[in-house]
Amino acid sequence: MDASNFQQRGILVALSSPSGAGKTTLTRRLLEHSPNFMLSVSVTTRSPRPGEGEGRDYYFKSRETFEKMKEADDFLEWAKVFGNYYGTLQQPVMAALEEGRDVLFDIDWQGTQQLTQKMGEDMISIFILPPSMGELEQRLYRRSQDEESTILDRMSKAVGEISHWAEYDYVLVNEDLDKTLHKILAIIQAEKLKKSRQLGLETFVKGLMEFV
Repeated sequence: MDASNFQQRGILVALSSPSGAGKTTLTRRLLEHSPNFMLSVSVTTRSPRPGEGEGRDYYFKSRETFEKMKEADDFLEWAKVFGNYYGTLQQPVMAALEEGRDVLFDIDWQGTQQLTQKMGEDMISIFILPPSMGELEQRLYRRSQDEESTILDRMSKAVGEISHWAEYDYVLVNEDLDKTLHKILAIIQAEKLKKSRQLGLETFVKGLMEFV
């Protein structure tokens, strides 16, 4: 067996941050970096924002439909955020892992907790911090996606979200988008090189030890 051809298990990467700290932009940049990355598209009960597409950004469902999907155990995780429900579909994530794909999650701390409990060693979690609360507020205003009342609500809840930073495997301060992106890629590469994720490594080592 050629050591360079070891198949690697797929990995789940949960990215979380207070709204405006950069996790959605970083997720998009990761998807552009490699075709092996796949975005876990969440189901949500909130209305689409300008430019968002069904099945690309989210699956937009009514609250009644979401409740039925919960009852059918369709979700790996779900949470209520800012008055709306969000959930991760189980079937496409498990299929991607079996194919060796790396699945990205743009989710909050509640979803990350549930994923960690269910998926264990198949996932890593990364929390993205803003360089300051003032910069976080400015980013929310600059993206012009929400009304001022919504921005103020997001800022008031940001401290509570940040308080969960210690529950994550890695914590990064997003001062520079490119540098933060490179750090995330380095984390993922190191995690995928762990011996438990290199399929065939045990057989390869046994072959070395049996050589006479």
